[in-house]
Amino acid sequence: MSGLGSINLTNQFLIAMPGMADDNFAGSVVYLCEHSERGALGLVINKPIDITIANLFERVEMALDREDLAAVPVHFGGPVQTERGFVLHDRPADDAAAYASSLLVPGGLAMTTSRDVLEALSGGNGPRRVLITLGYAGWGAGQLEDELSRNGWLTVDADPAIIFDTPIPQRYQRAVSLLGIDPAFLAQEAGHA
Repeated sequence: MSGLGSINLTNQFLIAMPGMADDNFAGSVVYLCEHSERGALGLVINKPIDITIANLFERVEMALDREDLAAVPVHFGGPVQTERGFVLHDRPADDAAAYASSLLVPGGLAMTTSRDVLEALSGGNGPRRVLITLGYAGWGAGQLEDELSRNGWLTVDADPAIIFDTPIPQRYQRAVSLLGIDPAFLAQEAGHA
């Protein structure tokens, strides 16, 4: 295997390099929920769409008893299964209390795709902090490693404060700043051989 073949980027941010050709990912920050030799799965955390969480709950015919979430936008999570919802949230204090279909990210957050998390939120309960996306970003075996080797992405350990507490327009810059570099420097260097 190549040097990149054995890395595990679970619970890291993928930060799109300036000049990313794929419009789905230009300017994006992706939280990687899973990364193995079989591929990778992540959620874009900084691309809101024109649907609020309250609108989403109306569409699935559920009430939303969480005023703190009503006006929060739903995000474009990636180009795969864009009709399906993905809820990124704090890990339950007791892993046994997880939802029916949750992926507990080692050292990180949880990502749930089952309706029970929405039902919990509907009743005013559920995770305190959530980011809801439609769709996810997926890579087949070796595909992400190939994109990394071609300098398509920067990687850094994820910080949940950027996902849940940072205003959406600032998430890209805050993620880049985790690397200890100025995002403006990155933009200036793009395109120079």
